Amino acid sequence: MATSPNPTPSPRSGDAAVVDLLRVDGSLGIGELSAALGVTATAVRQRLDRLMRQGLVERQALGGRRGRPAHAYSLTDSGRRSGGDNFRDLALVLWREIRGVRDLETRRGLLGRIGSALASMHRAEVVGDTAADRLAGVADAMRRRDIACSVEPAASEDGLPVLTSYSCPYPDLAERDRGICAAERTMIEELVGTPVALSECRLDGGSCCRFSIAAAGDAAANHPQDLQTSP
Repeated sequence: MATSPNPTPSPRSGDAAVVDLLRVDGSLGIGELSAALGVTATAVRQRLDRLMRQGLVERQALGGRRGRPAHAYSLTDSGRRSGGDNFRDLALVLWREIRGVRDLETRRGLLGRIGSALASMHRAEVVGDTAADRLAGVADAMRRRDIACSVEPAASEDGLPVLTSYSCPYPDLAERDRGICAAERTMIEELVGTPVALSECRLDGGSCCRFSIAAAGDAAANHPQDLQTSP
């Protein structure tokens, strides 16, 4: 399908252009931004309003004519951190290095440390008097990060609740090997405070991943292959 030789930039791309200019020049007024972008002052104000609502840009009064103070605009700390997000690429490179470790026990140790580090990031969010309460807290923490999941209550008084994850938090890594499953299970175990079994996994053709509270010793035996990455 033919495309227009001069496509109209989307508002998002226009906002990014403002951010890029402020990243280079530090602080600019509306007139300067209008001249640099080749758009009207009204269009610049609309973009700045969006960026300020997102917490990426801040405004400083400079004085000016009475009743019409001049303003300069600059990036906030969040705005300065908004560019150059290459964490996905870095994660894939680091994961390849982990896979390159041939010694099984060393790999297991690395995966365990990754799981523990992930748990430490969420520990303050997960509270509860029982393992079931804390499992529900894990689900809440995951949902806050846009990971679709639910906790199915125990079917009987002696049964065990199950955390079901419908979307993988690490799809690119999981497609390469199931080592990330071991790290995620370790994270959940540490947050819940009891062994957790991975009873169903997308990598085995399941429609979702299910983590259930397990008796001591059952978690690793239930899914031993998730303890190692592919060579």
